[in-house]
Amino acid sequence: MVNPANSGEKPKNFIERIIENDIASGNTPSGVITRFPPEPNGYLHIGHAKSITLNFTLAEKYNGTCHLRFDDTNPAKEELEYIESIKRDISWLGFSWQPHEYFASDYFALIYDIAEKLILEGKAYVDSLSAEEIRQYRGTLKEPGRESPDRNRSADENLRLFREMRDGKHHDGTYVLRAKIDMKSPNLNMRDPTLFRIKKIDHHRTGATWSIYPMYDFTHPLSDAVEHVTHSICTLEFEDHRPLYDWVVENSGLESVPHQYEFSRLNLNYTVMSKRLLLQLVKEGHVAGWDDPRMPTLSGMRRRGYTPEAIRNFVELTGVAKTVGTVDHALLDHCLREDLNLRAKRLMAVLDPVTVIIDNYPEDTVEWFDAENNPEDSSAGTRKIPFSRELLIEREDFMENPPRKYFRLAPGREIRLKHAYYITCTHIVKHNDQITEIHCTYDPESRGGSTPDERKVRGTSHWVSAKHAVDCEIRLYDRLFSAEVPGERTGSFLDDINPDSIKVIAGCKAENSIVSIQPGEYLQFMRTGYFCLDAVDSTPELPVFNRTLPLRDSWEKLKKKLGI
Repeated sequence: MVNPANSGEKPKNFIERIIENDIASGNTPSGVITRFPPEPNGYLHIGHAKSITLNFTLAEKYNGTCHLRFDDTNPAKEELEYIESIKRDISWLGFSWQPHEYFASDYFALIYDIAEKLILEGKAYVDSLSAEEIRQYRGTLKEPGRESPDRNRSADENLRLFREMRDGKHHDGTYVLRAKIDMKSPNLNMRDPTLFRIKKIDHHRTGATWSIYPMYDFTHPLSDAVEHVTHSICTLEFEDHRPLYDWVVENSGLESVPHQYEFSRLNLNYTVMSKRLLLQLVKEGHVAGWDDPRMPTLSGMRRRGYTPEAIRNFVELTGVAKTVGTVDHALLDHCLREDLNLRAKRLMAVLDPVTVIIDNYPEDTVEWFDAENNPEDSSAGTRKIPFSRELLIEREDFMENPPRKYFRLAPGREIRLKHAYYITCTHIVKHNDQITEIHCTYDPESRGGSTPDERKVRGTSHWVSAKHAVDCEIRLYDRLFSAEVPGERTGSFLDDINPDSIKVIAGCKAENSIVSIQPGEYLQFMRTGYFCLDAVDSTPELPVFNRTLPLRDSWEKLKKKLGI
C-alpha cells in the first residue's frame, strides 16, 4: 500500500544515488544519457508512464538527455500508427526528446556486421533446428541444455549460410543465427540465444531491404551502446537478461558500455497491462479500440479526462524501488481528483430530467445569474446562467413520499436551487403513474441563495433552464474489470470483464455554456462527477461527455480505515 502523504525533503531513490556516485566518480564525462525504448507494437499504458517519467525526469534533474528510441525489430507486429501514438502520448505527458529520436532499425547494418564478427570469432553459429527443437534443447531451470548438432559448424560455413539468409535464399524458419555461449548456464537466457531470424516481411522503415531481422535481446543493448547511453533503466523482468546484454556489448567491439539498472514495474489492481492482452481486448471487440476510455492506455485515459499532471504525480508517489508490489487503483483516482478539483470548470447537467414549473414566476422573463467557474481558483472567473419559469432537475431530487432525513424536494418542502432561488413544491402532475411536472413557487427575496430572514434550507439541487438547455449524451464509466487480479479465479482475464463498465445515458440536458467546451477541457458536473468532452464521438449537434470518475474519494476513506 502506498501512502501519498509527503513531508519534508523527498529522499533519493537508488537510481538517483547511483547516478550521483557516477557523476562524482567521473564516469559520465559526456553527461547523463537515459532513454525510453518502446517497441512500436501497441499503445502505451499507465505502466509505461512510470518508465517515461523516470527516464525523462532523471535526465532533466542531472542536466542530461533522454532519447526516444523505437526498438523496431519485429515488422510483423509493428505499425506506424503505434509510433505516432507513442510520440503523442509522451508529448501529452509533458516531455520532449527532440532532437534525440532514434530507431533500432537505423543500426541494422551495423548490427549485421557485428553478427558477422561474432561468426568469424567462433562466437555465433547458424542453426537449422526448428523453434520447437531449440526450446527442447534449451533444457529447464533444473536441467542443463543440450548442444545443437550445428553448434560446431566451421566459421566459413556459418558465414556462408548467414549471408544466404541475408540474401533471401532460405525460407522463414529454416535457419537462425545463435550466440555460442553456454548451454549449461543456470540462466536460460545465456543458453545460446537466437540473434537473427529469417522473416521475409517489409519493414516500416527499411522496406524490403532485409530478409533477416535481429532479435530484441541482441539489438537492444547494441542500440544503447551506439547511443552512448550511460544508464539503461528498465523493469525487473529484464534482470535475467542483463548478463546476455553485457555479453553482447562486450563482444561487439563497440567502445561504449552501458550499464543496466532495474526497478519494479507498476502493477495496478483491477487492470491488465500486458500489451498482448490489451491487443486481444481490441481485436476481439471487448473495447472500442486502443483509446477506449476504459483502457489503461494513455490514449484511453486522455480521452476519459485524465490529466498528465495527475498521472505524473501518481507514478512519482509509487516510488522507485526493487520491491514488487501492486498499487491500489484508489490512489490513482485520488491523484486525479486532487488535480481536477483545482482545474475543473463547474457546470450543471441533468442526467434524468423532470420538469419543474414555477407558477408564480413571470412566463416571459429570463434572468441571468453569475456562477463561479471554480471555487478553488479565483482566476477562473464566472459565467452567466439563464433562469426561467420552466426548469429541469434530476428526477431523483424529488420524492413524492420521502423518508425521514430526505432533504431534497417533496410536496410542501423547500429547497435551494444552486445560484438561484428557494423554491417550494405545491403539487405534481402525473401521467401513467410517472411524474411529468413538479409545480412550485419561488421566494423572490431568496435571489442568489439567501433570504432577509436568513432561514436555513438543507437541500440544494442543480438545474437547467428548459428552453436554454443543450441536449447531450453522457457516458458513465466504471472499471473495465470487476476483479482485483483479472483472471486469477478462472484463468481467463476475459471472465472478469465488468458488464457495467459503461452506461450510456441519452436525453441529458446541460446548461447552455456547454456549447463552448472543447476537447481537453476538464469539467465537474455538480453532484455527478468529473467529465470531459469526448474528442472522438462528439458532434456539434450532440456533444458526448465522458465521466472521468465520480466525486467520492475512496482513497481518503481507505486511509482512514487503515489509520494512514
